[in-house]
Amino acid sequence: MDAKGSFKVAGNVVNIFAKQIFYGEVEVQAGKIKAIRMLGQQPSANLPFILPGFIDSHVHIESSMLVPSEFAKLAVVHGTVATVSDPHEIANVCGMAGVDYMIENGKTVPFKFNFGAPSCVPATHFETAGAVLHAADVKALLQKDEIKYLSEMMNFPGVLHADEEVMLKIKAAHELGKPVDGHAPGLRGEDARRYIQAAP
Repeated sequence: MDAKGSFKVAGNVVNIFAKQIFYGEVEVQAGKIKAIRMLGQQPSANLPFILPGFIDSHVHIESSMLVPSEFAKLAVVHGTVATVSDPHEIANVCGMAGVDYMIENGKTVPFKFNFGAPSCVPATHFETAGAVLHAADVKALLQKDEIKYLSEMMNFPGVLHADEEVMLKIKAAHELGKPVDGHAPGLRGEDARRYIQAAP
């Protein structure tokens, strides 16, 4: 591999979609797959397998009681190479500093963490939390390149009743072109439609 993340690797390529395995070569250029070439119809018994890694599409890493770098060491041996991670729990305890810590610690390993900006800290006004993330805090997080989306908007009553703080958080994500992750168990019909289509 060169300094720009370009290389070629040969092996038994596992094509998940076609449900086949063949002897082939994967060419990576600047950290992205440029080409997958079939070099032979049959796999080789002497070569390793090349296949896509799993992406854990919803996880709170801190609930594992591990920091991101240690979580990655355990996850990758089971084929997981990336996560979509909501650092909600650490934000509940440490606020913005906790989210920043997760981002920086995650950079210490070659594992792809897609962190979101926690949308509901605390989750409800009934909680006793160590921190509060207001709309301005959430917007500041969303402006970071490392923050990929607005984490699960579990305050669905706030969405349905157009709570000002809730709507400002959603607006910030929309303005920055970042997805809004949903969390609205039990909503049906018109309420579900209003929740899904909520726009400030």
